[in-house]
Amino acid sequence: MRCPDRNAAISMEKKIEEAKLQGDSLGGIVEILVRGCPPGLGEPVFDKLEADLARALMSIGAVRGVEVGAGFRVARMLGSQCNDPIGPKGFEKNDAGGILGGISNGANVVLRVAVKPIPSISLEQKTVDQSMRPVSLKIKGRHDVSAIPRINFVCEAMVAIVLADHLLRQRALNVMQRQG
Repeated sequence: MRCPDRNAAISMEKKIEEAKLQGDSLGGIVEILVRGCPPGLGEPVFDKLEADLARALMSIGAVRGVEVGAGFRVARMLGSQCNDPIGPKGFEKNDAGGILGGISNGANVVLRVAVKPIPSISLEQKTVDQSMRPVSLKIKGRHDVSAIPRINFVCEAMVAIVLADHLLRQRALNVMQRQG
């Protein structure tokens, strides 16, 4: 599961096994943590770092939502709670998820994606035939119960591609500015 909490990973594996025994599937949430992201990646308007990251992650077929930092929790916070204060050692908290105003701020970039359950399950499901008549469908064979164990790597790769792209853009801009 690539979960840093061993007890949580064991619980996840049990849930997957239960769903498998029932012929069903599970979705889940994948968290991607980028340590050491340099500050200054991204743009304030059209090429916001979080927008490009969200676009890349949403292009993964099973992903249905993306959160940056505190994500949807910020809707229930006051401004005084949501702002990330800066102290002598840097940001004291990271509800922004390492990105402010579309630009990385040097804190850890924190992203979460919601992954839907795999639709190919062995339980009978309702659908329609080519004539739009209601029919039932039961898929046979081996099916993954959850995309989570595999999609972790895909999410990490997409984030790495976006960060590399932004880093190369920043370097190219610096070269052009030096040349004059």
